[in-house]
Amino acid sequence: MSEKPPVLLSGGNPQIEKGDGDAPVQAYISAMPGWKQGVGQKLDAIITSVVPNVAKKVRWNSPFYGIGDGTSFLSFHCMTRYIKVAFFKGTELTPVPEHTSKQASVRYLHIDEPGVFDEARFTKRVKQASVLPGEKI
Repeated sequence: MSEKPPVLLSGGNPQIEKGDGDAPVQAYISAMPGWKQGVGQKLDAIITSVVPNVAKKVRWNSPFYGIGDGTSFLSFHCMTRYIKVAFFKGTELTPVPEHTSKQASVRYLHIDEPGVFDEARFTKRVKQASVLPGEKI
């Protein structure tokens, strides 16, 4: 008996059951549609290489990355035309991610082309974000 593939919600975001650890995050990435899957794999690989003991979980149909104390510093989510990467303390990063949020300290990076984003800048932001106090999610 085979498992049914995850449902894609609005904007193509995979519906993945809440869970802790790498397995639900990998299930999310595997269900990302089209070019977004390759970008999701790259984001996960960069985060994991920069923060080797990163804590992973899925909440609200999005993967979250933290430092193991129950807080998170980053998440991403599939939108119709892009992947939205949320840095929860984004206003404290250099350079500050381009897109604002209703929440004062959150900033977003939008990846809107297949595989095209500044990996060096993303890596630098992950390094900075991972040492800031995270958000309780």
